[in-house]
Amino acid sequence: MATVADRAQVSRQTVSNAINAPHLVRAETLARVQAAIDDLGYRPHRAARTLRTQRSYLIAARMHKVGSDVLDRFLHALTTRAQAQGYRVMLFAEDDDAGEVASFDELLTDHDLDAFVLTGTHVGDQRTEWLAERGAAFVTFGRPWGATAHHGWVDVDGAAGTEAATECLLQRGHRRIAFVGWPAGSGVGDDRRDGWSRAGAAVGLDPSLQRAYEDSLDNGRQACAELLDLDDPATAFVCVSDTLALGVWTELTARGVRLGDDVGVVGFDDSPAAKVTRLSSVAQPVDDVAEACLRMLHDVIGARESDDSPPEPVLLPPTLVTRDTT
Repeated sequence: MATVADRAQVSRQTVSNAINAPHLVRAETLARVQAAIDDLGYRPHRAARTLRTQRSYLIAARMHKVGSDVLDRFLHALTTRAQAQGYRVMLFAEDDDAGEVASFDELLTDHDLDAFVLTGTHVGDQRTEWLAERGAAFVTFGRPWGATAHHGWVDVDGAAGTEAATECLLQRGHRRIAFVGWPAGSGVGDDRRDGWSRAGAAVGLDPSLQRAYEDSLDNGRQACAELLDLDDPATAFVCVSDTLALGVWTELTARGVRLGDDVGVVGFDDSPAAKVTRLSSVAQPVDDVAEACLRMLHDVIGARESDDSPPEPVLLPPTLVTRDTT
């Protein structure tokens, strides 16, 4: 740092500000310091920085045993953005929530982590309770879904996504729009069902046109078959996930139905499979979620040090991507 300061003809404090708080440095001075850093190949000494700040600049996040395209993309976005901000993301693998809590204890003891980012929040989630009781800094990608612990969270408005999907199908003339969802009790699934119900209630759609199944292609096919075999069959399907939507797509294709012409289908998550099959789907803004989580972590860490209240939650809108099935 002293070498950089000499090259740029500034103080060591100015170099420190240029690295850690560039908004405090005049643009001309910042450019001169950055040029010196580039010329000299300077990198801050992480161990020294940790000793000085009493922070590790490590964030932990779990890799789920059964992953999803959305969570995989989120972890990649979180990692790349954290690195750009001087943090490192420590990934760890566990099969279930109990294993994750056990890892929390070990990671806090062995690595002195700054914070955690949790994913896959659900009703009855004990992970947030455990971290809150111990005063650990954390944010979640996902809402608390009734948890008593107050914490910062970032989520995507699933109800807005399925409402937009339903309205899109209404505009295309469909009046028998079904919802293929998950069993009741899933916070995420219930939220997405609410969007379909809200749009349907506004125009008097049949609320009985819904089925609830575990997430699989076969279950999507079965739900589709049931809804097509009614005396007054469904003519469009809004699905809680791309997996169930692809099951619906498979059944319709097997029956020779013209997708997008005779019957409409919309999934959720805009997975690679949806792109390949030209399935309309609701896309989550994963990069924006990762960016919001990191911004919130800065606030959470500051709040922990000043004993302030948790930051305001962030609910981001998804985007409906229309393709051949609508």
